[in-house]
This record gives sequence, C-alpha cells and structure tokens, in this order.
Amino acid sequence: MPLTQNAARKPLYIALIALIMVIAIGIALALTQPWRAFTSSSVDEAFPSTGDAVATAPGDETVTVGESTDLAAVDTVKPVKPVKVKRGQVISLDHDTSGTAFIAELPDGSRVLRLEDLASLDGPDLKVVLTPAVGDYSTLGDTGYVTLGELKATHGNQNYTIPADLDLNTANSVVIWCERFSSAFGAAELTVI
Repeated sequence: MPLTQNAARKPLYIALIALIMVIAIGIALALTQPWRAFTSSSVDEAFPSTGDAVATAPGDETVTVGESTDLAAVDTVKPVKPVKVKRGQVISLDHDTSGTAFIAELPDGSRVLRLEDLASLDGPDLKVVLTPAVGDYSTLGDTGYVTLGELKATHGNQNYTIPADLDLNTANSVVIWCERFSSAFGAAELTVI
C-alpha cells in the first residue's frame, strides 16, 4: 500500500515544484528585466534658456531688456548665455555608454547638468547622480551621491536640474547608476572649464 500512496503523490509533488519554479522565474524576470538589454529610448531636449537679454546704452550702461525697455535708446542687444563651468566625457563602465556631460550656470543663477549625445544600454531603475567619487564608482554608496532624477532616455540630449544647495566643488563625477543592482553603467569625471 505505501508504494501506491507515493505513486499517487508524485504528480502532486511535480506540480508543486513546477509552480515554485514558475514563481521564482517570474520574480527573477521582474527584478532583472533582461529584455531591457534590447530596448532603447530617445529624447532631444533643448538647452534651457531664460530668454533674458542685456542691452548696452550709449553711456556704457548695461540694462536687462524687458517689456518696458526703450529699444530706440539702446546701442546693442545681446542674449544672456549660460556659462559652462564643468565638463567631462562619458565612458563605459559596467555597460557600453558614451556621450558628453557638462554643468552650466544659467543667467538666473540656477544650474543644470546636461548630457549630450548620450548612448547607453537600458536597464532597470537607472538614475543620473552627481558624486564626489572619481574613478572607482563601485563604492558609490560609501562616498555619497545626489540623485538628479531618473534617466530620461538611453539616447539623446537631456537636462537635469541641480539643487541650489549643492556645492559644485563636490560634484566631481556624473554617473548613470542602476540603483537596483548598485551598478555604474557609465560615468564622466567633471573638470572645471
């Protein structure tokens, strides 16, 4: 009789093991999202501008052009341009990544990180971070970093606002960081221009 009971339970054990395997595979796929290695997205954001302009009057007086400015009394009008303060080339780390990164100060005093011609693999939970670390990004959690936001797209040009209270002297690198797996896809060491 015991042989008959074991034979009757065998399909139940097989079904239970199959169910556990399906659940485990489902969880693994949800966490790693391997299909992202074959997906990409693009964005082409314009470089931010405040739209202000500076005019030079006959007495070498400089004024900001606004609605009430008498343009007939002005010699020249020049748009106010952002000033690039730091720059770096994006290099591959854990995955193929390339592009250019720079930090610019806008005329209104705000600052922006711009990624140009970015090309990277897609991945789960990708962030754009600024860090004091240089070179070894595997210990990013120990050196600290400031998250500027989720990576908007794997390809193209994109802007990220830098918090006003962040000291740019501590922003030595920008990293495309996979938060879920603590993996640096690519990074750019930022140097003063």
